Amino acid sequence: MTTNEIFNKWLKILRLENNWDVKLELINDASFTKTGDFKVDPDDRKAILKLNVLEPKQENFEEVIAHELLHLKLYPLDQLTESLIYGHYEEGTGSFNTIYNQFMTNLEVTVEELTKCFLKLYGENKELSFGRCEGMPSYDDLFNGLNKL
Repeated sequence: MTTNEIFNKWLKILRLENNWDVKLELINDASFTKTGDFKVDPDDRKAILKLNVLEPKQENFEEVIAHELLHLKLYPLDQLTESLIYGHYEEGTGSFNTIYNQFMTNLEVTVEELTKCFLKLYGENKELSFGRCEGMPSYDDLFNGLNKL
């Protein structure tokens, strides 16, 4: 399947095609360091999925496309939660930073878990990408410098 066919397939699976106008943009620019990203106009319900085809960090574009489209599917909930955080915490404070970082981490974990589930059920390429792991410290490195209990 071509990238456009994969993109259109996932628009249908996630039932986004009648709710959002979404365009796929393939990026061939070394300054674009993410594998996938979105530009969103929520008032007009338009979005552009940007996909790094020059130097992607992930090997499975189907996984990346499904992941990014799930972010779009969850966008209203994402924006509601961010509004609540900004409305109840003073930006720049420790409490704001804690709750905001927790929300963003949990959002990303949730989207990634949903991506794995959908990919397992509907993916042509069910192989998960491990490209992000390459830049992570080893398990042993995480414990360097810690005192023994």
